[in-house]
Amino acid sequence: MTRKILDVAPLTADAFAPYGDVIEARGEPTKMINQGMCGRHHDLARLDFADGRAGISLFDAKARHLPHVVDMVERHPEGSQAFMPVSQVRFLVVVADDEHGTPVNPKAFVTAPGQSINLHRGVWHGVLAPIGAPGQFAVVDRIGDGANLEEHWFDDPYIVEAIEM
Repeated sequence: MTRKILDVAPLTADAFAPYGDVIEARGEPTKMINQGMCGRHHDLARLDFADGRAGISLFDAKARHLPHVVDMVERHPEGSQAFMPVSQVRFLVVVADDEHGTPVNPKAFVTAPGQSINLHRGVWHGVLAPIGAPGQFAVVDRIGDGANLEEHWFDDPYIVEAIEM
């Protein structure tokens, strides 16, 4: 088995755009609501479902530690999937391009406190991986009948050895 090192970059909207949306407050709120007491940062993620409906779930994720092995990625062909940490935990986001149904060219990002992500429908991605501490996440994804999960196991896993914190 060959060890492939996967470098990690800070999560930015531009770098992540091919895979999904970075959900974070950028600049001033789009609109003031609730008698001027609440600023709304409007429509920050493109939710996309083939059928079914949007649902909100809570995920309790155990802490991951370095080195972190990326031996599997998955995708959801029937709907997008958003991950929003309830606590200020940082998390590792692994995504990959698709080449004829196979994930290729994986990339790794690390979130900053206050950042969330929305994975576009069909994007290959790693498992939920809070770094250094457990985390609870609100997840918005498709609720409906039929299969909405494909997994790919790498013959040679990737290793995340270090993350700039």
